[in-house]
Amino acid sequence: MRKIILFFLLLISFHPLEAQELRARVTVVTTRVSNNVNRNAFKTLETALVNFLNNRKWTTDTYAANERIDCNFLLNLESTDEINVYNATLSIQAARPVFNTSYLSPIINFRDENIAFKYQEFQQLEFNENRVTGSDPLISNLTAIFAYYAYMVIGFDAMSFGQHGGDPFFQKAQNILNNAPDGRNISGWKAFDGIRNRYWLAENLLNTRYEVIHQIYYIYYRLGMDKMYADENAARTELLNALNMMEAFNADNQNTMINQFFFQGKSSELIGIFSKAKPPDKMRAADLLAKLDITNASKYKEQLK
Repeated sequence: MRKIILFFLLLISFHPLEAQELRARVTVVTTRVSNNVNRNAFKTLETALVNFLNNRKWTTDTYAANERIDCNFLLNLESTDEINVYNATLSIQAARPVFNTSYLSPIINFRDENIAFKYQEFQQLEFNENRVTGSDPLISNLTAIFAYYAYMVIGFDAMSFGQHGGDPFFQKAQNILNNAPDGRNISGWKAFDGIRNRYWLAENLLNTRYEVIHQIYYIYYRLGMDKMYADENAARTELLNALNMMEAFNADNQNTMINQFFFQGKSSELIGIFSKAKPPDKMRAADLLAKLDITNASKYKEQLK
C-alpha cells in the first residue's frame, strides 16, 4: 500500500535500485561535554551513527529511493566521571508524507532521557539483533537504542499505511528490549525504569488489549490525512472519529504512554486542520484535544474558538 501511495505522491519514475529504509539525519550536541575531550570524536560518532541507520538493511522489504522514511535523531551528550562514558538525551522525530501533497505529517516526536553509553573515536558500531549485548554493556547500549528506534520509526510508518502493518517491526524492537544490555547506569529498558520509556512504548504497541490504537493510527493517517486533498470535510470527519476513539481508549486505559506519544508534535497540525472545520466539529475537536493533549490544552482552547 505504501508503495502505491508514494508512487503517485511523488510523481516520479520508479528507480530500479534497491535502497535502505531510512533517510536519517543525526546531530550530536556536545555543549554539556567537558572541554578536555577531543571534539573530533563526536563528529566521528555522528558520521558513524548516520551510516549505522542509513546503510543497514533493517527489513526484508524492498524500498525504492523515494520511499525512504525521513527521520531525525538528536543526541545531546553530557560528560560523566568515567572516561569515554556519556549520559545523554535522544530526540527522535519522524514524518510521513501525505498523499498528493508535499506535506510531511509528524508521526514520532519523542525524547528519550535514559541514554548512557561508552564511545571512543573510531570505535565500530556493531549490532546483532540475535545477540544484542556484547562484552561491554555500555558499548552495546548505544547501538541497541538506535536499532530499537530504527524499528520503531519503520513500524509507525508501516502502521499508518495498514492496520497492524507495523507489528513485525514492533516485535523486532521488543526483541531488542528483551535482550537489552543490563548494567550500572543503564535504564529505559525495564518496566520499573519509569512510566514512559522504551519498555512501555513496545508494551503498549503489542498489548492485545490496546488493539484499537492500531486502528486509530490507520484512520488518522490513511483515511484522514491522505484524503484531505480529495474531500476535506470527509477527511476531517475521519480525523474526528480517530480522536473520539482515542477518548474512549483513554477513558478505559488511563495514563498509557501511547496516548501521550500519539499527540507529541501534532498540535500545530491539528489546529490547522480543525480551524477550518464547521463550528460543531471545531468545538468538539477543541474539547477532545484539550482533554487528550493536556500539555497543549490552552493552545487548543485559544486557537479553536
